[in-house]
Amino acid sequence: MTKYKAFVTRQIPQAGLDSLASTVDLEVWPGELPPPYETLAEKVRQVDGLLCLVTDRIDRQLMESALPALKVISQMAVGIDNIDIQAATGMGIPVGNTPGVLTEATADFAWALLMAAARRVVEADKLTRAGGWKTWGPKVLLGVDIYGAVLGIVGFRRIGQAVARRGRGFGMRILYFDRSRDPAAEEATGAAWMPFDGLLDEADFVTIHTSLNAETVHMFGADQFARMKRSSILINTARGPLINQPDLYTALFNRTIAYAGIDVTEKEPISADDPLLTLDNLVITPHIASGSLQARTKMALMAAENLLAGLRGERLPNCANPEVYR
Repeated sequence: MTKYKAFVTRQIPQAGLDSLASTVDLEVWPGELPPPYETLAEKVRQVDGLLCLVTDRIDRQLMESALPALKVISQMAVGIDNIDIQAATGMGIPVGNTPGVLTEATADFAWALLMAAARRVVEADKLTRAGGWKTWGPKVLLGVDIYGAVLGIVGFRRIGQAVARRGRGFGMRILYFDRSRDPAAEEATGAAWMPFDGLLDEADFVTIHTSLNAETVHMFGADQFARMKRSSILINTARGPLINQPDLYTALFNRTIAYAGIDVTEKEPISADDPLLTLDNLVITPHIASGSLQARTKMALMAAENLLAGLRGERLPNCANPEVYR
């Protein structure tokens, strides 16, 4: 029996590859960095299916060049803003993603950033390693309390709600903003809906969990930072372009807001000479919020399941463009 052919754009957890091995002839890109666009375009013309990551640009031109052989695109991620979904749907190509699987891991990491920022953990580590710990001092690296503070959540779907559940354990007053209210989630989490500006006015911690689209690009900029408390802390584990990065630098440098913890940036990786990296009141990590062993393994297995279903002509278990089946 002839196997299907698929290209995998990066090394993913072995469990995902193993689940495909008996059915699919896989070529896996060996590099640490994503394949160049030209290479990806060449590879995709030779296969029936593509398993990709958010770092891969999947545009109309690339997909058109792969027709009619390309049957499915399976992305090992929740977000799909790197894929021209409208074009894929128009060409009859189902696109898979991996929703839900990284909810708890990402919520955990949002809290890791929040707590590290609130209690200045990274600064303390640097000071200690540099020999700056001379004695116990009553005013050394004072942070702020989390317990009993006001937590503002922007975007209240799976991850936002998971963050809220953790906030209840800290006795926090929990506010959220989303385009529509969710009474069931409010009851389950104890969160209260509030308009965006009102949330910014009241929250001690603002954590971003909304999707990236034309309406949300730079939803956090100078005007929003000016509304926030000077003692407030901003957390972003969603998408970098949700924040105007130069405005964030200015707000942190001028202490318009107190601190930030970010796992994503407008351009990734961030440039080594970006002024954000000069700030002490910023904790920054390299897009690892979903990076637990368990979550990434589940993502790989889900991506493999979507790929295999698409190759067989079956409905994808998790399809980002279900209208393709209409």
